[in-house]
Amino acid sequence: MLLVQTSVDWVNTVIQDMDTFLLDHAACERKASSMAMSMICHYPDRAQLVAAMTDLALEEMQHFRQVMRLILKRGLVLPPDTKDMYVIGLRDTMRKGREEFFLDRMLIASIIEARGAERFQMIADHVQEDSLKTFYAAIARSEEKHYELFLALAGVYFKEIDIKERLATLLEVEASIVASLPSRVALH
Repeated sequence: MLLVQTSVDWVNTVIQDMDTFLLDHAACERKASSMAMSMICHYPDRAQLVAAMTDLALEEMQHFRQVMRLILKRGLVLPPDTKDMYVIGLRDTMRKGREEFFLDRMLIASIIEARGAERFQMIADHVQEDSLKTFYAAIARSEEKHYELFLALAGVYFKEIDIKERLATLLEVEASIVASLPSRVALH
């Protein structure tokens, strides 16, 4: 689905400092769980969304727990949250209006999950530690299911043509954001 691939420079940068990456990964999983709960609060009248986001919030929190175990095993401490310019750049494109905002929110979540799936798989393919290789391959598969989930949910509430047109625009924006950001030890 993504228009550009992440550069090998990014994964090489991450592999050289997995401790820092794990700290960022934990923050991303916690934020993903929180985002799913936020969707429930904002759209309680959409039963299929509420059911799916309940499961997603729990799964993302389980991922957070798994990353925290790795962090604690390494003797690391979570730093304060930092702003994610990738996510901010995508959110800046969100339209006003209840339905437009809702569609954009679902499609942006799908794109973020797709990028996460791609990057977690890259880590699984390049990291030398067997435990991290296995962990990140599993996380990549989960993220792939998540991006498909958001697209499927969009299909419940919106016409296919509206989804395709807006997704095409958002994917172009995402490609531009990815091209503009430097490689750093972070998921995004």
